[in-house]
Amino acid sequence: MSIIKDFLLQLTLMVIPIFIYFTFITEKVKGDQNKNVLMTILWGISIILCMSFPLTFGQDARLDLRFIPLLFGTLYLGFRPGVFLSGLVILYRLYSGISIGFYTTVLVLLLSLPVILFFQKSFANSNKDKRVKIAVGLAFYYCLMGLTSFGILNGFSIDAVKVQIIHLIFVVAVTWIFTMLMETIKEIHQLRSELLNSEKLRVVSELSSVFAHEIRNPMQVTRGFLQLLNDPQLPKNKKEYIKISIEELDRANEIIDEFLMLGKPAISNNIKVNAGYQLERVINIIQGYSINHQVEIKTQIQDSCWIDANPQKLNQSLINIMKNAVESMPDGGTVWVTCTSTDDESIKITIKDQGIGMTKKQIDRLGSPFYSLKEKGTGLGMMVSFQIIRSFKGKMIVNSEKGMGTEFIILLPQISKS
Repeated sequence: MSIIKDFLLQLTLMVIPIFIYFTFITEKVKGDQNKNVLMTILWGISIILCMSFPLTFGQDARLDLRFIPLLFGTLYLGFRPGVFLSGLVILYRLYSGISIGFYTTVLVLLLSLPVILFFQKSFANSNKDKRVKIAVGLAFYYCLMGLTSFGILNGFSIDAVKVQIIHLIFVVAVTWIFTMLMETIKEIHQLRSELLNSEKLRVVSELSSVFAHEIRNPMQVTRGFLQLLNDPQLPKNKKEYIKISIEELDRANEIIDEFLMLGKPAISNNIKVNAGYQLERVINIIQGYSINHQVEIKTQIQDSCWIDANPQKLNQSLINIMKNAVESMPDGGTVWVTCTSTDDESIKITIKDQGIGMTKKQIDRLGSPFYSLKEKGTGLGMMVSFQIIRSFKGKMIVNSEKGMGTEFIILLPQISKS
């Protein structure tokens, strides 16, 4: 029973480097060379601890699990760490005194290390199952050499052979378990890394789609006004069209800057904004687009609808909603836009159309990435709109009925003008 307790202590001392490596080093240390140096040091510490608390029997006979850190250090890290760890074993054993045990240690290493180094490249290039077989085979070979060398130098006895056989079985079993454990953990880390890379690619894809969608809106508005400027019967408000076109190009540039800043910490740049004024500005922007779709926009906007918001983002959200309202009426119609204050100190913006409407199931999915009722839509415009309203501590309510139109209600906290 004492032998098993001593071996379990050895097992505990050997687990520490594996735990430290996969918990801290793989996540925080950059560079394979740095990782190899740190892991060599950890395996060296494990060897010293195992040799410091050995299982002692007979006359100057000591057994421990030093071989397993030595084996893993050589197979996973390569030639130099293997030689270093072998030298560490010899020096530490020499420090304990020159005896039969020291000569046994040197002899076993001389017989085992070349074989381990011979199989190291094959181990590094093998799959999980073959690695387990190589490690277990080398552990069996080492213990067999140890048993033979011990018997030659110390003589064979039944008790000594029993302990050596127990040592052989324990080392082989632990080598199998820990090789399986390390290979499984490595697979998990690799899968995690691949999953993170896949997630990064997915995020990049979504951001690219959002970027394209948001840039397309001001481009379409600008294109619409440029088409109007080409009309020979252009009304007198030519300067207004040019002004709005320039503002939309500026808005496109702001969107580009915003996407470029996504990787940096977000800075709140909300200011005191008159939502009614911004709504009128958005209506002027969308006016040309709605005329082309034979859609009339009717408004009822109060003067003082003050909120705490980013005007550019607010306009971005309102343009997305109003553009969807216009596009929901392929045969033309009317969009009603209102902005009023409520009794519970909120600003209520309503955008109602006479479009195709939505079912309850469609409403529930509204705002989800890549869900759209339009044939070429991405659904990202509405997703962005929902996020913008939430960032202003507001909420969006959607009421709709199939074939009867849709009503968007935006509720935002009201602030005083002063």
